[in-house]
Amino acid sequence: MVSSSLTLPADRTTERPRRLLLVLGGALIVATYLFLVTVQPTEIAGGMGSAASLVSLFGFLGGGALLVGGILPMLTTSSLVIMPLGIALNIAIGQVAGSLGLQIYLDAIGTVLVAVLAGPAAGAATGALSNAVWGLFNPFALPFAAGAALIGLLAGLAAQHGAFRRVYLAPVAGLVVGAIGGLVAAPVAVFMFGAAGTFGTNAIIAVFRSMGDKLLVAATKQGLLSDSLDKIVVFVVVALIVYALPQRAVRQFPFARTHRVLGARSGQRARMTAGAGSAG
Repeated sequence: MVSSSLTLPADRTTERPRRLLLVLGGALIVATYLFLVTVQPTEIAGGMGSAASLVSLFGFLGGGALLVGGILPMLTTSSLVIMPLGIALNIAIGQVAGSLGLQIYLDAIGTVLVAVLAGPAAGAATGALSNAVWGLFNPFALPFAAGAALIGLLAGLAAQHGAFRRVYLAPVAGLVVGAIGGLVAAPVAVFMFGAAGTFGTNAIIAVFRSMGDKLLVAATKQGLLSDSLDKIVVFVVVALIVYALPQRAVRQFPFARTHRVLGARSGQRARMTAGAGSAG
């Protein structure tokens, strides 16, 4: 049985406030991002006690909360349940990848998974909230909440337009989304943290710096390389996860069902496999 919506179907009286929440949430996240890039408050790296850290926390966490409030009326129970799972996956896997000093981040698997199943809005909110919550004990994650929201939005749009209907399309979408994400993240990494990252990413920047690139140019190239590779891996992993899910579970999500994120033939393949098994 398909899970029901948490609210009654939206009419004009409820749709306008919902859109306002979405606009305000997105605007607050973008404004906070611009604040960080423009003011370049390096004291945020010292922890959550500084004024810049509190402003960032309010901006990203508040923006994420507004996004959630805006998308809540159109979420089903299954969509609402999977968002905390996506946040937990992002933080847990991202923390492990960072501790190991990998050249990729793997901190968007939960965001992309939510986006593929529940849509761009849910993906954007998951990305923003993940980094906001993560920033409570890892301040380096907080300023990248805007980029994380963008990844969720783009992943949902990619799924809507068929990027997950074939496994081989997922890495192509990941490459494009990763390149955009790298461009957005590079100024934050440079202006706030001096492009400091994991051992792996620092090594890549050092190589570009040795070739004569300025720090911003080197960080941008590193972001394009690492983020593109990271999102290729993430999109392929999510595609494999979604294809491994039972069709009944995927159909619980109206977005995945309406836009046929796995393709129109996925259900037919499942029925053919079941029929072949019963015949044998």
